[in-house]
Amino acid sequence: MSPTLQTDLTDRAAAILDLYRAENLMITTAESCTGGLIAACLTEIAGSSAVVDRGFVTYSNEAKNEAIGVDMALIETHGAVSNEVAGAMAAGALAHSRAGAAVSVTGVAGPGGGTAEKPVGLVYIGGARLGQPPLVERHLFQGDRSTVRHDTVMAAFAMLEKLTTLKKIG
Repeated sequence: MSPTLQTDLTDRAAAILDLYRAENLMITTAESCTGGLIAACLTEIAGSSAVVDRGFVTYSNEAKNEAIGVDMALIETHGAVSNEVAGAMAAGALAHSRAGAAVSVTGVAGPGGGTAEKPVGLVYIGGARLGQPPLVERHLFQGDRSTVRHDTVMAAFAMLEKLTTLKKIG
């Protein structure tokens, strides 16, 4: 990844950490196609341990099931790259952590692995906040693997920002 892209990601990560610190919220991540890049960007910033609880890299279907409780039937029915699985990943990460907010990503970063129904660049980003149903966004990013992963992290940060506007119910 180029130094410019790294600076872009770490600057955005620092802003997210400041926002979560001000809200007194902790973050957890559940990552597939980014392989831990969201958590790596967040923890690149000094003092991130006050905000980042943990990160799950759930690259395989089995890891999604074993680490964060995504039902294998859900994966078999909808596929790992789906709205349903992204939502379940976010909810599962939240349930398996001490965090108040979770972000998840699952997608096809490329260059191979895409299909007509699920092309390279298709990414679902899930977000969960305690007391709220999960949110999921569908994105279709363009570019090579590095660009898709970069854009996915930036969209995950936008999801984390959106989650701070939701208030806990109950």
